[in-house]
Amino acid sequence: MKKLFSNLTFWVLISIVAGILVGQFAPQIALYPVLDEPWKKRFFGQELELGVSLSEFLGKLFISVVKLFINPIIFLTITLGIISMGNLKKVGRIGVKALLYFEVVSTFALIAGVIVAWIIRPGHGVATHRADEAKVSQFASTGGFDWVYFFKENSTLQVLIVALIAGIVFSGSSYRHRVISFLQPIGKVIFSALHKVMLLAPAGAFGGMAFTISKYGISALVPLAKLMSAVYATMLIFIFLVLWLILRHYRISIYKLLKYIREELLIVLGTSSSEAALPSLMEKMEQMGCSKPVVGLVVPAGYSFNLDGTTIYLSMAMIFLAQAFHIHLSLAQIFTIIGILMVTSKGAAGVAGSGFVVLATTITAIKVIPMEGLVLLLGVDRFMSEARAITNFIGNSVAAVWIANNEKEFDREKMNRIL
Repeated sequence: MKKLFSNLTFWVLISIVAGILVGQFAPQIALYPVLDEPWKKRFFGQELELGVSLSEFLGKLFISVVKLFINPIIFLTITLGIISMGNLKKVGRIGVKALLYFEVVSTFALIAGVIVAWIIRPGHGVATHRADEAKVSQFASTGGFDWVYFFKENSTLQVLIVALIAGIVFSGSSYRHRVISFLQPIGKVIFSALHKVMLLAPAGAFGGMAFTISKYGISALVPLAKLMSAVYATMLIFIFLVLWLILRHYRISIYKLLKYIREELLIVLGTSSSEAALPSLMEKMEQMGCSKPVVGLVVPAGYSFNLDGTTIYLSMAMIFLAQAFHIHLSLAQIFTIIGILMVTSKGAAGVAGSGFVVLATTITAIKVIPMEGLVLLLGVDRFMSEARAITNFIGNSVAAVWIANNEKEFDREKMNRIL
């Protein structure tokens, strides 16, 4: 019993359940104002945007604090990994292999989303009169995805590139060993501080879940329950079929991997943010047997280019809107949707609200689905963000394991001890 009460997973799970109960039966508590006005503050390059309610305050505060660790950890992991490897050809090979893996697996996710939505037809019977043109004017104004803006706003991608350059420069420098001895102690201090911050995960999970339920209510799910069920079912199929097959190639159990990262999965579930557990995932992947260079390159890059859950959702949302407006899509139009999403979905992370921008861009490109259809997804989108984040998170952990094995940079003895 003592071991149970000292287990972080137990407390995160309890907090999620408590958040759902408070949000549903005592929303006035979850929405109790703690600030008269929304407050924004720049802190170590991170913008802390705290809402006016108690639950939103807790959820966003936890995510904002964890985000402070992401960029330093990515920089240290990648830079140290490349310097320690000392083989720049190997670094380039891993990078190219990772990008190819991301594109192939994301394409499978896209096709799976289209096929399941086509079979289940979640858009049939949805009342489209709820769509209001005025409400989506902010999305309709976009004529295409702005990659310059995406790169400018995505600090993770910026740090990834800077770390790659620093690693390459110092890899061939006479100061190589000095840099390693300087950065390694800093890394240990940052990870030690992160472990202490993660003890606040139950508060963040409670706040995120209580805010979502209290603001939208479980009843908001009913009209679009079919779409939600279809999305969740597709993501489960993707995890336990596609990702299972990928790991099975190297005789690794997807079930044991999920059990190993269960604490992080619960944090992602509670906060609806895969970023909240990114630093912890990188550390666990190394402990499981993946080499530091592989983890440092694959996991951060995956948060921009390996968004399996987001890709499934985007493809299903497009087919859903077509069905809701009784629009027949030809085979050519479906392939156009897949082709556009293969490119634009890579920018669906790192920029707030970019998922709707990607949908708006695709709708504009095929010119057959009304832009106002996006409003149908606004109410239910927050409830599906957990599924997207969890699937993205699992997809990146599988990518790290697969590429580490493929590069023979995986310690199976470590894995056997951990799992």
